[in-house]
Amino acid sequence: MTGVQRTATQAVQRAFETVAADQRSGIWIELVDRDAALAAAERIDAAVRSGAHLPLAGLTFAVKDNIDVAGIATTAGCPEFSYVPVTTAPAVQVLIDAGASVIGKANLDQFATGLVGTRSPYGICPNAHWPGFVSGGSSSGSAVAVAAGHVDFALGTDTAGSGRIPAACNGIVGIKPTRGSVSAAGVVPACQSLDCVTVFAASIDLAATVAALMHRTAPDLADPWSRQAPAPSPDRSAPDRSGARLRIGLPTLTADDVDGDLAAIKRFSLAAEQLVQANDASTSAVDLDPFVKAGRLLYDGSFVAERFGAVGEFVVAQREHVEPVVAGIIADSADIPAWHVFRDRTRLHELAQMTSSTWEHADVLVVPSAPRIPLVADVLAAPIERNTMLGRFTNFVNLLDLCAVTIPVPTDLDEVDTPPTSLTLIAPAWCDQLLVDVAQRYAVAAAR
Repeated sequence: MTGVQRTATQAVQRAFETVAADQRSGIWIELVDRDAALAAAERIDAAVRSGAHLPLAGLTFAVKDNIDVAGIATTAGCPEFSYVPVTTAPAVQVLIDAGASVIGKANLDQFATGLVGTRSPYGICPNAHWPGFVSGGSSSGSAVAVAAGHVDFALGTDTAGSGRIPAACNGIVGIKPTRGSVSAAGVVPACQSLDCVTVFAASIDLAATVAALMHRTAPDLADPWSRQAPAPSPDRSAPDRSGARLRIGLPTLTADDVDGDLAAIKRFSLAAEQLVQANDASTSAVDLDPFVKAGRLLYDGSFVAERFGAVGEFVVAQREHVEPVVAGIIADSADIPAWHVFRDRTRLHELAQMTSSTWEHADVLVVPSAPRIPLVADVLAAPIERNTMLGRFTNFVNLLDLCAVTIPVPTDLDEVDTPPTSLTLIAPAWCDQLLVDVAQRYAVAAAR
């Protein structure tokens, strides 16, 4: 339930006023035409008055600028790459059809390559609340637009963690659905076999409402990687856990896991315990080592070559127009031998088998969203190293076919000088609703 009490016209007016009042650059790439947006909002209001059921009426949203919105240039964070699509991506269109109003296209790490929010010719995207700290990427502008109050929700994409790290950096919710459960047609690919369209919102309730609508877009013949949820197993011998106590898996963290920030281990333990109590769950220890090893394959292995398949020819031909770190990552991947792909696929399958035992004793795995949120200056000084650090708990999720929800630990923004602790809940594919339920119970308990 969204609980919206304003009209679409009021919502659009407020969004444009809020964006105009925020003097910071680097959040938006292009806003929609204000008059056209207001005219569309008036039509939504008229439809609602006539009795139409539009569950997102009165809500505004931002779209990461690697996702198509008809009539607005898609740049993927590179002006020379831009094109103007004639159709809107299904994941966006289903939300427009539900009454939501697009306000504009948000900034991103170029070609969705990065977890930092610093790799864009449109400027470094500022953190919404903590100046000097990174906003996270690649869906940086989408997350900041929500956290700064410009819009109610936003769409991002996630290959290595881009629907979760920006949520953690800015203290909001991020939902990364099961891979292929939302159509990615109309999305400029990063690694097409892994890409997911994601949702950012201030609350788990709104994020879940939006995600549920987007699930209607798959399977989609226009997206070869989209798929349908499997039918319930007819195997009656399988154990029935309906009504059973929730089981939460927790890692034993070391200094390496939190980039040396030992206080982060205590913060995570306290937050995780609150989540366990809110869900009346049992706990078990989880070995993260095979998960982390799987995640390393994304950039240290051959899977990164899929980025060259997406935009590599453009990057090579127009390298002077591509952000240097992004250009290096994509262009260098062209030299990876083909046999490495098969080697790494086998290694990933081996690690997937090792991690599968986790789900025999845990329904949900809870991890820190990131080891540590770095300063922009830290990232500029060591871009690859800081990016790798940020992806420790996120890079493996799509590779291992898992879904995830990132939630902030409630805190008074006036009392913290760094981004607060954030938890990420992880489960096997098609367990999206389970993660939402766990996050909602935590949110209710935390609000008491």
